[in-house]
Amino acid sequence: MAKKYTARCACGAIRFEFDSDPTFIADCYCKDCQKSGGGAMATFFGVPQEDFTLISGTPKSFHYVAESGKGLDRNFCPDCGARLFSSNLETFPGMVFVALGSLDEPERVQPNVEMFTKRRFGWMTHPDLPQFAGMPH
Repeated sequence: MAKKYTARCACGAIRFEFDSDPTFIADCYCKDCQKSGGGAMATFFGVPQEDFTLISGTPKSFHYVAESGKGLDRNFCPDCGARLFSSNLETFPGMVFVALGSLDEPERVQPNVEMFTKRRFGWMTHPDLPQFAGMPH
């Protein structure tokens, strides 16, 4: 039986699902999110690893050491290049951070915090959300 949330890459080769309702949904302006996603920010949320199920495909991962000095693996589709989720996060063990755009119904999840706002471009407006210049504590 399909779980509550389903997701896939742009070409559909990689699919995954989970049931947990996201509680920490962040718009992140850190340099890593900007560089790895090619945009002004990335929106992502955490899902417990035990609830995360890969349904099809084999993502390719890239190990990255963030500005904090902590490592993580960015996972993407080797066929279409879509960034999907981050795993093996030293800062958040036991969690998988899912890219909002990978969801089949992304409108069901709305950001509730902005982080690394010190890196937000001056021309961007921001929603009425809690703001953190760096990583929230």
